[in-house]
Amino acid sequence: MACLLLALALGILIEAPPLPGVPSQISVLFPTWLHLLVVGWLTQLIFGVAHWMFPRSSAEHPRGSERLGWATFGLLNAGLLFRVIGEPMVSFGAGGGWLLVVAALLQLGAGLAFVANTWPRVKGR
Repeated sequence: MACLLLALALGILIEAPPLPGVPSQISVLFPTWLHLLVVGWLTQLIFGVAHWMFPRSSAEHPRGSERLGWATFGLLNAGLLFRVIGEPMVSFGAGGGWLLVVAALLQLGAGLAFVANTWPRVKGR
């Protein structure tokens, strides 16, 4: 929910007429807004719904590995945090390209952890 609220607030700042005290270059934050909305809100919503709604894995572990579930959550949000910090740095020419690489690797790890945890629940059905 926090990502949704941040994305909505950032979207208003990007699209609103210039406001006092807000730099005119704020429109370069469009990629940050997009990542907050798509990765921070939509992807986590999809992962969460899939986590709860897909068929049960077993009686002992109905939703697969709890460790992989938390790894997915942590990696995705760590990657999103690095991206939210790195995107503006790159846009404003302050370096930060390495943050985007780390962010992409963390988010890839989240996707792999999600698939590893979810695939056994759906492969035989």
